[in-house]
Amino acid sequence: MRARHRRDADPRSRCTRPTRPVAELLVDEDYRQQALYDAVERLRDADADASASTAFSRPQKYGGLALLLVIVVLIGFFPIPTLATLIGIATVGYVVTLIDRLVIFRRGLVNGAIAVSDEQARALSDDDLPPYTVLVPAYGEPEVVGDLIKAVESIEYPRDKLQVLLLLEEDDEPTIRAARAMEDEGGVVTVVLTPPAQPRTKPKACNYGLHFATGDIVTIFDAEDKPDPLQLRRAVWVFRTIGDDSVVCVQGKLSFHNATDNLLTRWFTADYGIWFGFLLPGMMVSRAPIPLGGTSNHFLRDVLDDIGAWDPFNVTEDADLGVRIADSGYRTAVLDSVTLEEANVDAINWVRQRSRWYKGYMQTWLVHMRHPIALWHILGPVAWARFTFLIAGTPLIACMNMVFWLILIMWIAGQPPVVAHLFWGPIYYLSLISLIFGNGSALYMNLMAIREDDRSELVISALLVPAYWVLMSIAAIKGMWQILFNPSYWEKTVHGLASGGAETGPASGTGAAGPETGGGA
Repeated sequence: MRARHRRDADPRSRCTRPTRPVAELLVDEDYRQQALYDAVERLRDADADASASTAFSRPQKYGGLALLLVIVVLIGFFPIPTLATLIGIATVGYVVTLIDRLVIFRRGLVNGAIAVSDEQARALSDDDLPPYTVLVPAYGEPEVVGDLIKAVESIEYPRDKLQVLLLLEEDDEPTIRAARAMEDEGGVVTVVLTPPAQPRTKPKACNYGLHFATGDIVTIFDAEDKPDPLQLRRAVWVFRTIGDDSVVCVQGKLSFHNATDNLLTRWFTADYGIWFGFLLPGMMVSRAPIPLGGTSNHFLRDVLDDIGAWDPFNVTEDADLGVRIADSGYRTAVLDSVTLEEANVDAINWVRQRSRWYKGYMQTWLVHMRHPIALWHILGPVAWARFTFLIAGTPLIACMNMVFWLILIMWIAGQPPVVAHLFWGPIYYLSLISLIFGNGSALYMNLMAIREDDRSELVISALLVPAYWVLMSIAAIKGMWQILFNPSYWEKTVHGLASGGAETGPASGTGAAGPETGGGA
């Protein structure tokens, strides 16, 4: 099989399983320093082109600068034809991406995620279950440690086969104090202190924690998550019964416990609903690369080691790893099991988080397009194109939205002749399709996701979603600026801002880990 051939030859392959008791390794300074070096440098040492430590490769940098210079010169000499051509290319990109997104959405609507009933999950014998490790990276979050302990205690999995590692930075004293108190009290969580080192990112912490992980399957939960108690058993069921040995990762769904806090959380919930409920299952059926969510993804441990684990320099390490799984010839399955987390209630905090996602999507595209022909041969032409439309197209279209909105405002305000010259012939009609059909389709997908998930309380907010697209565009512009000047900076999302009430949501509710549903120009 293609995947196994790639794995056998892959220089990134390295075993991180602990060979001594974890309690002993946690105080072994030599082991900790080696684990830290490995967490930061492993992927870059093995294959520098697979790491986002350098945002742009030399060909990408010089090629991009040359293209920019050509465009500037052409605008100087032929301003209207050049700008009209750029608008034409962008408009075609809008329409093609829209059509592809609708195809994926329909496939997800028809097929859905893999459902595992409670009875099927509980039918697995405790003696037959594999050892499982849950990684929980956290930084500066003492207020959510208590919630973490409650969430872990709710997981239905044999305690002698469940390892929970709370990954904290060594200098995060408030969270360490809170975690130590809970560790002594509950005994279900082991605190792992990561020595301070750059980059200060979640993937670096996960890579470090992998050196203390004893499970055959490894998953990630954020500290504030409230996972489905049977999610681990459901993931084991999928691995054992799906009948496809190329599936090495199972992605659960995400939704929010505070969906109705304000208008922003309602938009965010519908956005996640489209992403996890329809687009990810549609990509699974299409065998396209699946950019993972930042939590509730379950990996076969040996394969995770083989492909180099997480890139500590990529600020959406989850999306990057999902693409690398596909790049290595493997597949991801989407599981109908929900983890509830906290939706951002603050617009500024939301923009910080979303701009990081956009930046990370572009990082991921740049990394995997360093060898575009090789990627074409691995993925095939359709999956290769979908990878580009989704991973690069998402942030770029969100940025272009602002440009086209400003052009539309100019036209409405005074109908300047220059605008008419820019939208020539067929491009005018394609733009009209993008404006009417594109935005209508985005509204349709929002309403369909709300209907399928029985979330009638979100209908009014769905009709106001164009205002959410404006926030998306602001976040995308910020993210694209940062990828030029501060590519590996991790903008932390502040948690604990939500209201106290916890909305449970539907048992099969959906969520999204990506900024994928903004409207077109």
